[in-house]
Amino acid sequence: METSEILKQVRKIEIKTRGLSQNIFAGEYHSAFKGRGMAFSEVREYQYGDDVRDIDWNVTARFNRPYVKVFEEERELTVILMVDVSGSLDFGTISQTKRQMATEVAATLAFSAIENKDKIGVIFFSDKVEKFIPPKKGRKHILYIIRELLDFQPKSPLTNIGEAVKFMTNAIKKRCTVFLLSDFFDRHEMLQQLKIANHKHDIVAVQIYDQRLAELPDVGLMKVRDAETGEETYVDTSSRRVRLAHHEAWVKYQMYLKDIFTHSNIDSVSIRTDEDYVKALLSLFKKRS
Repeated sequence: METSEILKQVRKIEIKTRGLSQNIFAGEYHSAFKGRGMAFSEVREYQYGDDVRDIDWNVTARFNRPYVKVFEEERELTVILMVDVSGSLDFGTISQTKRQMATEVAATLAFSAIENKDKIGVIFFSDKVEKFIPPKKGRKHILYIIRELLDFQPKSPLTNIGEAVKFMTNAIKKRCTVFLLSDFFDRHEMLQQLKIANHKHDIVAVQIYDQRLAELPDVGLMKVRDAETGEETYVDTSSRRVRLAHHEAWVKYQMYLKDIFTHSNIDSVSIRTDEDYVKALLSLFKKRS
């Protein structure tokens, strides 16, 4: 993609996603994603009903009357976007590819984070970590992230979510909020790494999928190619039995993912490429509030 075209796309995405973040998501995001805990704010004189465990004995001794420590919620978060850049994300049959949808969702989350004065970082992954952008604040940083989301070229077409999650767990020492954006088509075991990671961090799974992965159209004999392995095959979509088997395989895989997220204690949301992701994200935020 030409530099001028990239900049045009960056600006287009910024205008849309920043507007959503400011006008729709700001309050919901703030409520849904809590700070790391309670931080010391100040001391004040003891009042009836205060917890005696909050008494600051040093200040009390100095002024010869009881003072208590006042705590408030520590709001600043570190947010990590883990973005799947494997070959399967280039698939799309209606309005856009899964990669394009993932880019918009990631940008919206990024702008929501900086509206809340949070730091934001990104991990691009395939079957390995392709690139790590350390967490920082500011619009300039977000625009750099969007540019990378639009134009990043992975070295591998394959997927290994477990390896990427393992890297994140080791690389990010302090507790953070992690948005894991993927279609979750992965032939590797990911449950154990997700369990370990979610014990330390707050992980949210965002599944991006295309309608045709759930339902095959009746268009006769169709040549299909696996974007990750390159394997090609023919599918007779005119066969009702084939279409039904395809749908049943999709339902079975969705149940498998739901089981993984349940056992990992991870919140999740599914977003279809031809649907409005705003509703899906708002539903996720409200569920967490």
